[in-house]
Amino acid sequence: MKNIFDSKVEQAFYELSGVGEITTKIPYVEVDNFPKLGLMTSLRFLEWADQNPQGVISLPTGKTPEYFIKYTQYLLENWNNNKGLDIRSKYGLGNMVKPDLRGLEFVQIDEFYPINPAQHNSFYNYVMNYYIKGFGLEEKNSLLINSNEIPLVDNKHFLEVFPDYNIDLSLRYRDAKSVVEEMQQKSIFMIDNWCTEYEHQIREKGGIGFFLGGIGPDGHIAFNTRGSDHYSTTRLTKTNFETQAVAAGDLGGIEVSRNRLVITIGLDTITHNPDAVSIIFAAGEAKADIVKGSLESAPDAIYPATVLQRQKNSRFYLTTGAACKLTDSVNRYYKSGDWTHTKTEKSIIDLCNKSNTYGHHLTLEDLKADPYTRLIPNLNENTVQSVIDSIKKKLEKGMKPDVNEVIYHTGPHHDDIMLGIMPYTNRQMRSASNEIHFSVLTSGFTAVTNRFVIDVLKECQDFIANGKIEMLNYPDFFELGYTKKWDKDVYHFLNSVADRNTSGKRRGLCHRLVRAIVDTWKVTDKANLDVTIKNIIDELESSYDGGKNSPEVQRMKGMIREFEEELVWAHFGTPVKNIHHLRLGFYKGDVFTETPEKNRDMLPVLEEFRKYKPTTISLAMDPEGSGPDTHYKVLQAIAGAVKEWKEEADLSNLRIIGYRNVWFKYHPADADTIVPVSLNALDVLENSFTEAYMSQVNASFPSYEYDGKFNELTQKVWVNQLKQIQMLLGKNFFYENNHPLVRATHGLVYMKEMNADEFVAMAQDLEKAVEENPF
Repeated sequence: MKNIFDSKVEQAFYELSGVGEITTKIPYVEVDNFPKLGLMTSLRFLEWADQNPQGVISLPTGKTPEYFIKYTQYLLENWNNNKGLDIRSKYGLGNMVKPDLRGLEFVQIDEFYPINPAQHNSFYNYVMNYYIKGFGLEEKNSLLINSNEIPLVDNKHFLEVFPDYNIDLSLRYRDAKSVVEEMQQKSIFMIDNWCTEYEHQIREKGGIGFFLGGIGPDGHIAFNTRGSDHYSTTRLTKTNFETQAVAAGDLGGIEVSRNRLVITIGLDTITHNPDAVSIIFAAGEAKADIVKGSLESAPDAIYPATVLQRQKNSRFYLTTGAACKLTDSVNRYYKSGDWTHTKTEKSIIDLCNKSNTYGHHLTLEDLKADPYTRLIPNLNENTVQSVIDSIKKKLEKGMKPDVNEVIYHTGPHHDDIMLGIMPYTNRQMRSASNEIHFSVLTSGFTAVTNRFVIDVLKECQDFIANGKIEMLNYPDFFELGYTKKWDKDVYHFLNSVADRNTSGKRRGLCHRLVRAIVDTWKVTDKANLDVTIKNIIDELESSYDGGKNSPEVQRMKGMIREFEEELVWAHFGTPVKNIHHLRLGFYKGDVFTETPEKNRDMLPVLEEFRKYKPTTISLAMDPEGSGPDTHYKVLQAIAGAVKEWKEEADLSNLRIIGYRNVWFKYHPADADTIVPVSLNALDVLENSFTEAYMSQVNASFPSYEYDGKFNELTQKVWVNQLKQIQMLLGKNFFYENNHPLVRATHGLVYMKEMNADEFVAMAQDLEKAVEENPF
């Protein structure tokens, strides 16, 4: 293959990728999985560090760098043994001497402001732990953003100047109206001066020589959001909604991130050194649109990363999913390998939508004029009809009722099953012949804010004081009674929903929370319960937003989410015993979620399959980690369980249903089942989400795509998928259809069905990716 990269690492990965021609405005290198993205980035960093032992580096924070950090530490520790040598040799660095990183000068990219640098969710803390200590860099050579060390008026601490953490940047442009505002105004200008000096120090070093950064959903690099000036420098600034939504997980909810400012280096800071190596890395199909815009557009404020076109050594490192919408990738998809009907479907559906032409209006000349439909073998007047017919068959399959099945639905988090396939599960539950289970594989405690729990605990105190938690009076409640009648909690809560009794619902939640507290803290009597609740409130009120809770509080928060999940499916009469809470051990609320382990994470799933013997299993199909990395890691655990189960049982009749949700979507050509969604199903989604997911109804951790509840975004996705298919089939296909379910269709769900052999083959690919990962 042609040598197009000066870097041995980039050339090696490029040759292994088989990508071929690269036509983007910034070169990119593609790999097939998330861990390998980290490996490539690590090797390129070490290659550069060897060539620039006194160079200036700027490295990212967040979850995307997980494998970059792990591989760098692993390679440094195993440089000269067989493990390290094998990896280095495979990617062109077999003869390289282990680099000494102590001479590198580090520049912190960005930080929330203000934030206590000791908090685990501050970027300063991340940098100190993973880069200064983890890589053995010298702190004295580093430029860091420490909120405590940025001077403010009269040497005050930031909490004395900004006690609620809110900073009004309009004070830059208007007169102060009070003594407090005068103090804040002077402090803001002092922060601005500090930023100017920070920028000056970077430029005195010659600029950044090696920059590595992720890319946000709006295209931001560092905190340079969409619309940032390409000549921007280090500054204190606001963020936009997309960035706030992503940061909500770090800061304990969008209620916090919406009001928190940031200090960030600018786009001109990143590109000041024209010879610098600047790398943006991205994983998963969720990033595909922004990657395409960033790589194929001329310099544009809409795409901040287009500023990297100034540097000849700028690169994008991408997984296959993140690269899938690039023109190069689309061309390669259609022009290489055998032509399939899937390609025919995809090209024709896309042509309908991009030309805004209904399928029955497409002419043969239209097909011949399009660069992809013209490639369809034996192109003729019936080609479009063949696609219409195959999509109708997928729709018919999605309407076929399931009967006499044992169905085991799985979700990485609470609400994933609902947001993925609820209209499908609704119909399955209409047949009493089906045995249906819902299984959530992680605890989900990170989605419950401290504020929500504090408010509920205070309500518990009131209910207890007024004798409204009557079960506390049962003689054996604290010994055994608390373990009984969990279905009763659910039933009484839903009775209150039916009765529109808000107080009754809150009392029902408090009943379950009291059970969770007794179970978790081993409470022995009512007096001890009162003390325990007070201690929990004290612990949460003394915690900072986004701080890691104690294991006991994590468990309690997870049990709140579990109650919510039971409420959702109890709408359809599913008993608590059919709702399974696996709480896989890799999920601990750490910065980096652990890799699943066989005994801890895969065997519990396998035991469930052995016990219930499902004929259908559903799962979130996210092999690249497009959404939260929990999706990818849960998929690994399920894949391993099915693979092992297949070795001991006949799974020839097992169906595996892959679904996707708000984080990323199927193309209808890649799905083989299309499920109609009625207005009734949308109402059920809205009502059950709002009533059951009490901790989520305020959307503390929203998707960057929508400022609101997840169910509303899900509805938007399903409606848009209907519009996509309507362009092929025509709207009249739906409203004039003989089938009432089709006539009632106002949204669509896409799913992909596999048999056990197909799924195990995919599982083995996943397993191979994991085996190459030594962690």
